[in-house]
Amino acid sequence: MKIAKIIAWIGLLGMTAVLLNGFINGDFGKDGGELLANPWGIVSIVDLYVGFLLFSMWIAFREKSVLSAVVWIILMMVLGFFTGSLYVLVALYRSKGDWLRFFLGSRKETLLKNGIK
Repeated sequence: MKIAKIIAWIGLLGMTAVLLNGFINGDFGKDGGELLANPWGIVSIVDLYVGFLLFSMWIAFREKSVLSAVVWIILMMVLGFFTGSLYVLVALYRSKGDWLRFFLGSRKETLLKNGIK
């Protein structure tokens, strides 16, 4: 679990750095327009949001509270894998070394009791 935490921390710090760079040095309207004018830019955006949606399914599955899941998913759609890295870090620390708790979240006990289907 230590390696997973290191990777999540690197992801969080890396995403923080590139987001700050984008907000400080970029022009979202101009740069976004250029990205959408390029066919591979569109591919990259679609690829990114498919990844966000798939990751968000995991968030929705493992969160006990609907409100908590909705907030995390909105943040995922807005801040991307900055949120994903933060979510993984929080899940790793909350799981206290239990990989099933990490992957299944609040559903662990129910799934183990009733059998995973």
